[in-house]
Amino acid sequence: MSGHSLIVAGGGIGGLAVALTLARDGHRVTVLEQAHELAEVGAGIQISPNASRILVDLGLGPALARVAVTPSDIRVFSTRAAGEVARTPLGSRPEERWGAPFWVIHRADLLAVLAAAARAHPLVDLVLDARLRGVGAEPGHITIHATVAGEARDFPADGLIGADGVRSRVRIAVRGGPPARYTGRTAYRATVPIEAAPEELRRSTGLWFAPHAHIVHYPIRAGREWNIVAIVEDAWHDESWSVAADRAEVARVFGLSTTRWPPLARRLLDLPDQWTKWALCGFDTDFEWSSGAVTLLGDAAHATLPFAAQGGGMAIEDAEVLARTLRGAPNVASAFHAYETLRKPRARAIVDQAAKNGRIYHMPDGLAFFRDTTLKLGVGSRLTDRMAWIYGWKAG
Repeated sequence: MSGHSLIVAGGGIGGLAVALTLARDGHRVTVLEQAHELAEVGAGIQISPNASRILVDLGLGPALARVAVTPSDIRVFSTRAAGEVARTPLGSRPEERWGAPFWVIHRADLLAVLAAAARAHPLVDLVLDARLRGVGAEPGHITIHATVAGEARDFPADGLIGADGVRSRVRIAVRGGPPARYTGRTAYRATVPIEAAPEELRRSTGLWFAPHAHIVHYPIRAGREWNIVAIVEDAWHDESWSVAADRAEVARVFGLSTTRWPPLARRLLDLPDQWTKWALCGFDTDFEWSSGAVTLLGDAAHATLPFAAQGGGMAIEDAEVLARTLRGAPNVASAFHAYETLRKPRARAIVDQAAKNGRIYHMPDGLAFFRDTTLKLGVGSRLTDRMAWIYGWKAG
């Protein structure tokens, strides 16, 4: 059934993606975003073929190609081995194999492309400075109570989609789902001009394994900047979930004064003057996302650690599946239930894979010897084969 009126709570990547997939099918969508302006926190994001194919099908390929980068390869390094242990070619190969590109992109650039498309679509209304206060259910429809610029407003609708992130108000206050908890891992993120990066790494997606920590880096902003993410097992003591950090803190937390890190890795972590550190949060996903005409999407439903680079991709997949389930459903509630049934097994599998990857990435040196040896003996040249079940996914 087409032509529903739907509310999306959250104007991030998942929220705008689902607004576009729903509007494509003729539904009228209102996106309520609490920020005064659309802006994406963080830095880079990897968009593998399972997600990029959806964005391309939405007509966003040319705009994204102008700001994204297709990495030449994936290079894996180990501090135990003091250097590279694996390399897998990328370039055009993912597109040739799975029919869609592998992109690395700044989150703000991806959000800008999605926002421009949403603003241009006649069936999408973006409402900023909007805060959800509650949901009232009545026969045949619901009413979303919110404040917009501090003034109370009601939004009658056929359904509500909570795409409001890991600390989702829709999940916690409306669905009665679990709150977000710190996972014991902290991510330090920074970007530097591409000229500051080691020349031999500028076009690659790089991954460094270390005991209880790892580093990821890749080019963004059409190759003008270089994204660095360093994740460490840590404790969190700040009141905010996101705070500034400097070079001295990174050096202390990652032990750069020791011989733990080889010179190239120490050089990478010493590049940025300023970092932003994030508490990586999660929650038990064993709960019902949907109840009647309310459901959840993306991190609000199934937040995952970034060890499989699929957080954004899963939200984009959710958006496509949710739109498809609405096409043949007799009503919104049945569509939301079907969507949850379809998505939960894959979401759980990717969450589990990310957790497994985290254990592999952060192995102590004794176990890391076997990991590194396995990579050197050939597995490391076929890393994309191990991700084929993720990259090759299609909605139908």
